[in-house]
Amino acid sequence: QVQLVESGGGLVQAGGSLRLSCAASGRTFSNYAMGWFRQAPGKEREFVAAISWTGGNIYYTDSVKGRFTISRVNAKNTVYLQMNSLKPEDTAVYYCAATFSRYGVGSVQGYDNGYWGQGTQVTVSS
Repeated sequence: QVQLVESGGGLVQAGGSLRLSCAASGRTFSNYAMGWFRQAPGKEREFVAAISWTGGNIYYTDSVKGRFTISRVNAKNTVYLQMNSLKPEDTAVYYCAATFSRYGVGSVQGYDNGYWGQGTQVTVSS
């Protein structure tokens, strides 16, 4: 079993920045991709960003391109999401996930059989 723990959420004004972290522990193996997702109240969970094991493949949803940066440090089993120029519409609970699937890394479907964290709240005020 793999456990994922997110941290770094909080309250920030529009235009500000936050960095989210997600640390994996437990029965981990190499060659897993990791992604970030978010869910606003009353809305479906949506894909935000993902990164392959080597970092050679990175994906972002259109609404965060140019503002968010995903990265990972495999030696720490940790993935990060640097969020700049935050907007009120970025407000949501942010979740990280890991998958050993070779396909669908840049979509929510690729993590259907993966592992998920508990989420961290990000609130962006006007």
